[in-house]
Amino acid sequence: MNKFILALTLLVFPSYYSFAQQGADTLHYRKVYYFAGTGLALPIGKSKDVLSPQLFAGSMGLDISLNNPKYYLYPALYTFNFDYTQRIHDSDYSHIIDDGTASIYMLSLAGGLRRQMSRLNTYAYAGPSFGLVKEPRAQEIGEVIKIHNEIFFAVGAKVGVGADYKFKSFFLGGEVGYMRHFTKIQRRPFHALTILFGLKSDITRLKEKVLDIIDKD
Repeated sequence: MNKFILALTLLVFPSYYSFAQQGADTLHYRKVYYFAGTGLALPIGKSKDVLSPQLFAGSMGLDISLNNPKYYLYPALYTFNFDYTQRIHDSDYSHIIDDGTASIYMLSLAGGLRRQMSRLNTYAYAGPSFGLVKEPRAQEIGEVIKIHNEIFFAVGAKVGVGADYKFKSFFLGGEVGYMRHFTKIQRRPFHALTILFGLKSDITRLKEKVLDIIDKD
């Protein structure tokens, strides 16, 4: 799976780079957009031993055009919830959880390329990510089972491709991505395929008002 993802990245980005050199992007020139998406995060590989998907995954991000609008920055926060099966006994707790819920919160700091074709835009991005993983644990105290959440720091990477279409005042779009953690969950590497759909709206005026306030101060 890792070799497949690496090969896909090496093939997609060089070809997309040459593709993005053609044409002029007028929709994103000096613009900042806010994207909110919802969908699925599907564990793949050994991750499926521990995690299974729940509805819904979510994302919130900013599409920040650079001086050349074919290139952009894409900081985004991803929130994933999974059904969770504990595979390794934790000596600090008396029970193993068979049917729990785990959560992952990751901030991705990606950069990307895009191509405008009238109102339709296609794009590709990649970058590092970091955040928190929340795993449940169970402890028996008397006749009560108490659930405690262990929180771990995680480092990883996020790549993706997508498209959006501009209507009068907003974009409607979707993207398919891949997230990998270098931090393991239950001694297993975390891999997930993300499928997200959502709306992208122009917040450039809000950015300009904030900059005006900062300049006045």
